[in-house]
Formats: sequence, structure tokens, C-alpha cells
Amino acid sequence: MAGNTDQKKNIAVNRKARHNYFIEDTFECGIVLTGTEIKSVRAGHVQFQDAYISIRNGEAWIKGMHIAPYRYGNIFNVDETRDRKLLLHKAEIRKLYDKVRLKGYTLVPLRMYLSGGRAKLEIALAKGKALYDKRESDKIRTAKRQMEKALKNK
Repeated sequence: MAGNTDQKKNIAVNRKARHNYFIEDTFECGIVLTGTEIKSVRAGHVQFQDAYISIRNGEAWIKGMHIAPYRYGNIFNVDETRDRKLLLHKAEIRKLYDKVRLKGYTLVPLRMYLSGGRAKLEIALAKGKALYDKRESDKIRTAKRQMEKALKNK
């Protein structure tokens, strides 16, 4: 077989997730897409702005993720912000549901990538940061950046 199938190609990354949340645990899951959607994903037309994951009837769904309509598709294009089903094991869904319901966690998408020709989504069990936590993270990041700059100039 030609090519390396376990190579992961990032399609979209949710940079705001790490700024707005403390990431507790991450999971890899598949996502159910139509034919024109996967073509648009491979072209890199995905946005996570305001996307979140909800669990209903024992199934995980991603809401608010924008996949642009495929440019060359016609009647087969679907609504770009429709709810899409995530493929997880029942035990994982149950574990996530219990944490979200009881402990005040939320589920956010971190990144979408292609692995072996299939679209995968990395989701995180996260807890929201308060404003002072965000400021603290910014202070640490700028201090680290200044130290690296000083060491580089030496």
C-alpha cells in the first residue's frame, strides 16, 4: 500500500478553546458528513466559531460548526451549520454526559483533521475560565515570550 495512512493533516483548529477553557480531557471521534461536505472539509473550509457539542438521546452532536458549501456541488449541498452526529462509543458518551450534567463541564471541539482519509474531530471536556484566569494566562504567556526573546538576543 502506498503512502502513510497514520499521518494527520489539520483542517481547522479552535484557538479560542484553550483561551476560554481549562482543558481536562480530550477525545478523538469521527463525524458523519455528506459527500459534498467532506470535499469542502478537504479543501479546508471549516470554522469552529460558536461550535459546541451536546448529548441527546444517547448520541453526541456538534452544533454551530460551519462547513462552507462545496463550490462545485449543486443540489447535493446541505445547510452549512446543520447539526452533525459524532461517532463515539456508548461508554464514552455516557461518561461525558455524566461529567457535563453533574460537574459543570462543557464539551468543545479543539481541532478537525484528516486521518487515513477520514475526517476526525478532537473534542475536549473543558471547564470555563473566569476573566482573571484569562488575564493570568496572558501574563504567563507574555513573560515566557519575553524570556525567550531575551535569551535569543544574548
